Amino acid sequence: MKAMLLDQVADLSHEAQPLACRELPAPEPKVGEILLRVGACGVCHTELDEIEGRTPPPRFPVIPGHQVVGRVVACGADVTGIETGSRHGVAWIYSACGHCDLCLSGHENLCPEFRATGRDANGGYAEYMVAPAAFTYPIPDFFTDIEAAPLLCGGAIGYRSLMLANLSNGHILGLTGFGASGHQVLKLARFLYPASPVFVFARSEKDRDFARSLGADWAGDTTDNPPEPCASIIDTTPAWLPVLCALERLRPGGRLVINAIRKENRDRELLAGISYERHLWMEKEIKSVANITRADVSAFLDIAARMALKPEVQSYPLDEANRVLLDLRHGRATGAAVLMP
Repeated sequence: MKAMLLDQVADLSHEAQPLACRELPAPEPKVGEILLRVGACGVCHTELDEIEGRTPPPRFPVIPGHQVVGRVVACGADVTGIETGSRHGVAWIYSACGHCDLCLSGHENLCPEFRATGRDANGGYAEYMVAPAAFTYPIPDFFTDIEAAPLLCGGAIGYRSLMLANLSNGHILGLTGFGASGHQVLKLARFLYPASPVFVFARSEKDRDFARSLGADWAGDTTDNPPEPCASIIDTTPAWLPVLCALERLRPGGRLVINAIRKENRDRELLAGISYERHLWMEKEIKSVANITRADVSAFLDIAARMALKPEVQSYPLDEANRVLLDLRHGRATGAAVLMP
């Protein structure tokens, strides 16, 4: 099979080519696993964190990709309820132990043995991949492979972020950063909280125009002041400046939800200037998002099908993965990018 392999950590600030296209034997499903013929795999900012070493794979080489949609071509022993030929998806959560206190209390995303697809196990930048059957999801017929792939991370983690935002219908939601996840959150918020205005903070005019085209009530630069303070803000950026700006733009008692696996070091020195009075006073809250649970993915896929949520997608052939990663790294991508084997 054709696969894009990451052999080592790389710096994407220049025009690096971190992935190598290789021919590998197709994997075979073990006990409890299924083998998927990959139809589409989304490209996520977390792949940049893996490649640049902020959340590096434990071993090399590895096949990245954690927004995978494919057809089941084989099942390992002890797999029941999944038919060959059916369509299933794989998300960021590849596996968890299932027996620790966190797993048993519904917080498998925090499990100390959490394994991530495309980092701790080979992912979907390939023609085939294996995954634990219990950590895969039937894909609603409403979606094509290309449309479904971004739902499995950008959409599902956006859903978890929105749930953690504690938004009440009618209160203002802010989104800082507007890419693969942010644009799905805007559509989701319109469905779940129809009376809530949505304000978008984004560095580029292209992203602000994109937000307005999808119905944002206001769009401005990261440092701009919105018409009113926000009750909740979801940050999907890799930088620290939007965090400080968002805290200043929360109303009293507001909550900032940071949806990022890691933050880059750029502008980190700004944290030295954090002010209790400007950024934290008046019972403002900061909540981080750590991974996702299977329940998040299943719930979001169901809601997305009911509301007919279709992400804005650009598709590329698998062997152009390096170009797509660089476009994402340098802000040249709009919406969600999906690789097609």
